Amino acid sequence: MRRLYMQTTGLLLVMLLALPFVFYAAQFGQAGLRATLAEPHYLFSANIPANHSVFSHMIAGALVTLLVPLQLIGALRRRAPRLHRWSGRLIVSGAIIAASGGLIYIALRGTIGGATMNAGFTLYGGLMLLAATQTIRHARAGRITQHNAWALRLFWLVLGSWLYRVHYGLWYLTTDGLWSNPDFTGGFDLVQNFAFFLPYLIGLEIYLWRRRQPAAP
Repeated sequence: MRRLYMQTTGLLLVMLLALPFVFYAAQFGQAGLRATLAEPHYLFSANIPANHSVFSHMIAGALVTLLVPLQLIGALRRRAPRLHRWSGRLIVSGAIIAASGGLIYIALRGTIGGATMNAGFTLYGGLMLLAATQTIRHARAGRITQHNAWALRLFWLVLGSWLYRVHYGLWYLTTDGLWSNPDFTGGFDLVQNFAFFLPYLIGLEIYLWRRRQPAAP
């Protein structure tokens, strides 16, 4: 009981901490789509498809970041299964839009950080697409164990955009931006292209592997 309480509290805390990012991404995304940004920004260009893809990516990303912690609250799943299913469909749809929008933008314009950032963010978007489609596929087939595993992968991938900014915030707070620059080509920047999602996925795979092992007699 205590473990479930702590888990629920932790998920709600994550949701609360992510709210500033959610509001910023949603506001920035809708302003970009309407071409009403307060000042010029490198994401906005004369390439209309690129603009639509990146700003749709931001709005969808904000939505799924807000909702995804709720999906892991066991009490909510048990007491409101219909809400869990419909919010799950919304999250999967939003994750597909967010991932597709980011991938299209990279293909059309590339990232500010160049080839390494392109590679890291393309891998991130591809993994999110895979996790979203596998989560809904296993749910529809009634394969609950596989569904739960892919839903956990999607959870960490959805939080990746927020974690990316958390990493930068903590790094600048503790080192004043050591090995980082505005072109995102510093040593820390290069590591960050993969560090905001891969270590969490590796940790999750270890957890899932340990959970599959038979209990000791």
